[in-house]
Amino acid sequence: MPRAPKKQIYEFELAKDFLKQIGGDYAIEVVKICSAKRNPVTDEEIGKKLPLKITEIRTILNRLHYRGIACYYKTKNPKTGWCSYTWEVKNSRIAELLLEKQTEGISKLEKGMEFEGTHAFFSAGKGMTEYPFEIAAEYDFKCPETGKPLEAVNMQKKVKELKKKIEVMKTEVEQLQEFI
Repeated sequence: MPRAPKKQIYEFELAKDFLKQIGGDYAIEVVKICSAKRNPVTDEEIGKKLPLKITEIRTILNRLHYRGIACYYKTKNPKTGWCSYTWEVKNSRIAELLLEKQTEGISKLEKGMEFEGTHAFFSAGKGMTEYPFEIAAEYDFKCPETGKPLEAVNMQKKVKELKKKIEVMKTEVEQLQEFI
């Protein structure tokens, strides 16, 4: 049975959100262009494929460079004295940063799930603040916002949702590890 083609790092939703957060709306496109080329590309080459000014492209590249995602090579033209820069994207660095972020997220969710699984919470209704037993008792089981009675929240459902979210994140971590 033929294997599905390997997914590119910039095709992961997680990576798209991350790149957009770091470099703006066109960061994903810049990474795609750089990844598609076997050799480093100039900002002018990238500029031919995007509706951006060269200064905007350089801003994106510099933001990516700051995080270690893009790196450049500087060459000086001996006749003109001008320097030119060619850029390359390190997909393994994107994966490293995402793995770091996901691992932290998984750890926080696991701690939260452990806490929520071992404590009773009370709320005045859907979408309202949930209070642990100790705080709810201090409020005499009345919501300080609405005055409505605080009732026990079904934490099993929340814990189940957290487990599901953690499993999705762990799957993403496994897929990202292939890029390192």
